[in-house]
Amino acid sequence: METTVRWGIIGTANIATKVARAISLAPGNEIVAIASRDKTRAAEWAKEHGAEKAYGSYEDCLADPEIDAVYIPLPPTLHADWTIRAADAGKHVLSEKPLTVDPREAVEMVSACRTNNVQLMDGVMWVHHDRTKEIRALLDRSELGELRSVTSAFAFNWGATVPTANIRARKELGGGALGDLGYYCVRGILWAFGEIPERVFAASRYANGVDIETSGMLFFSRERVAQFDCGFTTKGRMRLELAASDGTLTIDDFVVPGSEEQASYSIRGRAQQPEVFTVGPCIQEVNMIARFSEIVQSGSPVGVWPEEAVATVRTCAALARSAETGAAVEVAPE
Repeated sequence: METTVRWGIIGTANIATKVARAISLAPGNEIVAIASRDKTRAAEWAKEHGAEKAYGSYEDCLADPEIDAVYIPLPPTLHADWTIRAADAGKHVLSEKPLTVDPREAVEMVSACRTNNVQLMDGVMWVHHDRTKEIRALLDRSELGELRSVTSAFAFNWGATVPTANIRARKELGGGALGDLGYYCVRGILWAFGEIPERVFAASRYANGVDIETSGMLFFSRERVAQFDCGFTTKGRMRLELAASDGTLTIDDFVVPGSEEQASYSIRGRAQQPEVFTVGPCIQEVNMIARFSEIVQSGSPVGVWPEEAVATVRTCAALARSAETGAAVEVAPE
């Protein structure tokens, strides 16, 4: 019997507004509570977004027996602690990305969720878009031939001055371009190849203790390769290119489609001009919530989502080490 998944949101970051809308739009889901360390702020947020309860502490939200699942849009260095606490309280967890910046913490998060039989998923929204599903099917049918190379980019421009108060610019909160933007690029690469790389190499430029630009190469089995760049210093880009033996598929807005009504991708094969394909309408955030809630209602957590998150964390951590040391880093299998 289908029931309503009742949500609590731990934190009032800007991204929480987007996810709250998705929860409201996804059938069988409702926002029950919002928690902030500032009770007044929580009350204002609850009134604006239709949450029944407003808590002045995260602990009170986790103690609420009427909450089934929590969304955690806190800074990355807080994800592990509050995910484990949520799991121990019997709550399913949707954590904002990056899942964490430390692979050991990521493993601990997964272990806590498995022990408590709750679902863990990171908030990488584009993987839930209908376009992504269509492209995955195309790759699985080998319609482009053998996939040999993947290129990805995600960037926007802060301008001349680094906003040092911004979470993205604060090392102690897990800031930096690699974790914030490169996480999407790496996830796209791993998603395309379906495995982690054997080794990686990266270079970064730093400011205020965090990377503001990172570029990297990932080397996979069977002599396949990927490259990416991310940063806060160039005009906005979010491109994913899949180059195969018989064709190249390109997405120019893979992280956030330009429209909820239609998303597109192009394939350049034997024809002189690329063919453009469209998918839609689709709201990827709603798809993410719907998929998550289906798992919650089933009572049987799915391993693929935490596994993909951990693989992304492990790869990003190896890239960060490479950038810091100037040497290639092996990514050992688990």
